[in-house]
Amino acid sequence: MDSKDNKPAEWHGAKLDFAGSMSYGDYLGLDQILSAQHPLSPNHNEMLFIVQHQTSELWLKLMLHEMQAVRAQIRAGELPPAFKMLARVARIMDQLVHAWDVLATMTPPEYTAIRPYLGASSGFQSYQYRELEFILGNKNANMLPVHEKRPELHAILERELHAPSVYDEAVMLLARSGFAIAPERIEGGFTQPTRCDESVKAAWLEVYKDPEHHWALYELAEKLVDLETSFRFWRFRHVTTVERIIGFKTGTGGTAGVSYLRKMLDVVLFPELFALRTAL
Repeated sequence: MDSKDNKPAEWHGAKLDFAGSMSYGDYLGLDQILSAQHPLSPNHNEMLFIVQHQTSELWLKLMLHEMQAVRAQIRAGELPPAFKMLARVARIMDQLVHAWDVLATMTPPEYTAIRPYLGASSGFQSYQYRELEFILGNKNANMLPVHEKRPELHAILERELHAPSVYDEAVMLLARSGFAIAPERIEGGFTQPTRCDESVKAAWLEVYKDPEHHWALYELAEKLVDLETSFRFWRFRHVTTVERIIGFKTGTGGTAGVSYLRKMLDVVLFPELFALRTAL
């Protein structure tokens, strides 16, 4: 207390008394977030492993929030807001790429010390990552059984498996804009991973050959290319970090580890947007 006027002390005008109002920690729920780390091993480095993955899940939550809105905006033909959101997601992925630099400070002996305590838990089981893959078009019904333990999460992924991906919505927008898209590309189900379609490639090629006339679609295409490029960097950084730490050991979730992750590098989310570049 200030001895002269018996008023609470101040610091450059900042509010210091939060006995009856919401504070920064209250708003962000920091008590819950900062008490959610429960290392199981006695090893000092497990805290890094936990925080790394919890932080990634928070970024995934934001990416899903943005991508669901992107899909709705494309469906409505409102592209400028979608451009802003797509750019944001690409920057989030950049953050996740650099996050691997922090995990890479964990050496093989340090990881070996905590690995027995992880059981069969693995990032492969992240339902948010799977949902992101699905909304980007990399559909795979075989991934659903992993989440049967949590019916509410299984239902989310089941719904996303059958929903049009963001790229499906972009292709349907091409059709609504007058481009000749093969009916089977947009009238069939959406449960399969995206495959290169010649009619879609021809449509995007027309957009790229006359960008001034199709500027909004041209910008949408480039935002999607930016997004996939960032996603590829994220995947590559993931596999190199895993190889650095565990080599070619089997993953805790039962996958082939690095060998499995390398196969994921070959996945192309928006195939026509990359294939058309050879034809320009």
